[in-house]
Amino acid sequence: MSNSDPKARQRPGPWPPAPESSAMPPSSWAKRTGFRPKFSGETNASDSGQIVATPQTPPPPPPQPQPQPQPASQPKPREPETQPQPQAQPDLEAGRTRAAVNGVSDNKDHTVKKRRDSDGPPAKGSGQNGQAQSGPTDHARRPTSRSQEVVDVLPNDDDGFVGRPTHMKYELRDSPGLVPIGLYGFQHYISILGSLILIPLVIVPAMGGTYEDTSNVVSTVLFVSGVTTLLHTTFGSRLPLIQGPSFVYLAPALAIINSPEFQGLNGNKFKHIMKELQGAVIIGSAFQAILGYSGLMSVLVRLINPVVVSPTIAAVGLSFYSYGFPLVGSCLEIGAVQILLVIIFSLYLRKISVFGHRIFLIYAVPLGLAITWATAFLLTEAGVYSYKGCDANVPASNIISDHCRQHLSRMKHCRVDTSQALKSSPWFRFPYPLQWGTPVFHWKMALVMCVVSIIASVDSVGSYHASSLLVASRPPTPGVLSRGIGLEGLSSVLAGLWGTGTGSTTLTENIHTIAVTKMGSRRAVELGACVLIVLSLIGKVGGFLASIPEVMVAALLCFMWAMLTALGLSNLRYSEAGSSRNIIIVGLSLFFSLSIPAYFQQYGISPNSNMSVPSYFQPYIVASHGPFRSNYGGVNYILNTLLSFHMVIAFLVAVILDNTVPGSRQERGVYVWSEPDAARREPAVTKDYELPFRVGRVFRWVKWVGL
Repeated sequence: MSNSDPKARQRPGPWPPAPESSAMPPSSWAKRTGFRPKFSGETNASDSGQIVATPQTPPPPPPQPQPQPQPASQPKPREPETQPQPQAQPDLEAGRTRAAVNGVSDNKDHTVKKRRDSDGPPAKGSGQNGQAQSGPTDHARRPTSRSQEVVDVLPNDDDGFVGRPTHMKYELRDSPGLVPIGLYGFQHYISILGSLILIPLVIVPAMGGTYEDTSNVVSTVLFVSGVTTLLHTTFGSRLPLIQGPSFVYLAPALAIINSPEFQGLNGNKFKHIMKELQGAVIIGSAFQAILGYSGLMSVLVRLINPVVVSPTIAAVGLSFYSYGFPLVGSCLEIGAVQILLVIIFSLYLRKISVFGHRIFLIYAVPLGLAITWATAFLLTEAGVYSYKGCDANVPASNIISDHCRQHLSRMKHCRVDTSQALKSSPWFRFPYPLQWGTPVFHWKMALVMCVVSIIASVDSVGSYHASSLLVASRPPTPGVLSRGIGLEGLSSVLAGLWGTGTGSTTLTENIHTIAVTKMGSRRAVELGACVLIVLSLIGKVGGFLASIPEVMVAALLCFMWAMLTALGLSNLRYSEAGSSRNIIIVGLSLFFSLSIPAYFQQYGISPNSNMSVPSYFQPYIVASHGPFRSNYGGVNYILNTLLSFHMVIAFLVAVILDNTVPGSRQERGVYVWSEPDAARREPAVTKDYELPFRVGRVFRWVKWVGL
């Protein structure tokens, strides 16, 4: 008989047999949140933010007779020597079973080494869309530790997408020592440097600012980013997320800069427009703070799901296609080479490790910038871009020679010695509030920023959820989420007072950096923020960063915006990405986010019209020629401007369709946040998100902004 082989025969189970466990215990989070494990029938579920319970098919009745008692000569099955593990419960984050929070895997008081030693072996196989395969004998599986539960936003080992153990080096509350924290914090900020400094390099020249103005704004951005990051990690969501000038604010800033009332300004144009931006940012940020601290964000978050977040963030990156390569083409041998270098480092050389660190993957952007900048410097010094009798600093209108006119573009964009930012910047400068003057408030620009602050909050919701799966024990509660959004509003108010030109919010690139560096320590981010504040006081640092040539800035932005688009679409892994419902919603959102703004941006423009702004800024002058032309100029400005933003259209289409088209919670991938009562009973969750210095006890009565 086939069952006579003792190796092939299944071991008898415990006696008396335990009752058959249901797919979801009554005490699980899925039971309390009303989640029902029903597949749509048209696709496989991907790794969503909630429990993925495979319906258990009862095995057919065994054809063989009852198992006979084992002879005395055969050894009895060895009982496990370890203490019984806590009952495994469905994992809300990764769709796998996890041990109880108070078990060994969630004991955060253990050292990092002990936590990694307790990790089980990685899964041997995974199903479609990152789902772990499970068989009928899967009930005795060892509970996975927390470092294996988290799901990476990008491929963990660059071979699979989700469902692989991440093995974070340092998690949220880990503090291995000053030297490792300092090194990892420096690494974290260097890898995200492009997101911090590129926006000032775009908006300040557009406002008519000088090299010195650009240097001062870059230093101010570094200072405000350090301060707001410390505030967020201490009194906000407490997740290791760097705060900075988000690309969400770039399009509205360019729209305000190119408003019709600012086209005729000559003297002090930079300070005048900056004060207008400050007023709009302050009002919009105050609205965001009210949205968070009033608890309204806890209500609004019910409408925000992965199918809404994905096209909204992707539209932010896709909206700047008219700015990227047109500027790179002004000096193709420099800009295109830089793009190729970043691609080679981040893709082809991503698995090369130096001292245990994937240097090329982590530092792809700064390495590509450094090599290209050094090459352009050598070409400039060698006289490749020097032409006899021509000067790049002479305005084009004053150049008489046709020979110089022909090479003016190459001299202006390929040379690296045209910027005077480093020479004109002082050695020491302290950024102070209202340094550009008293902010100017206009209600039409303020309302535009209020709508943009909602989009920034949607971006932050996706970042909170994804980062918590990587570094924390559980996702935050709706109260913690509201608290983080409220503090982001206050941080943007500080950015408006100091005059950075944009609001300060969670950078989406944080998730990629955490996933690649495996560093999720809150202390490392805080130490890096302190270093950032010190660097902002050295004026030459800002001058050095402001002297990056324009073509290199455009090349870096091409990569950063592409990454932002990919990070936005990666949120679809929390839903059933193959569902026809979700495919249609995301497709419509992305298409209309490109098509409807194109209609507004091209309306009323004749093909032969002579624009006073560069071609890459023409999409942001829609307020002067949009289709809305009522008797109320302010209403025309608001509607024409808002409906020309790609991210606004994507958000409106996605949020309406996702919340009106029927679909199960599993199919939609509804974000499931921690229950406040359950979070208070779990020490790990409390330590992750509670406010320090006993501040939480003072505001314990405010239920909607805390645990």
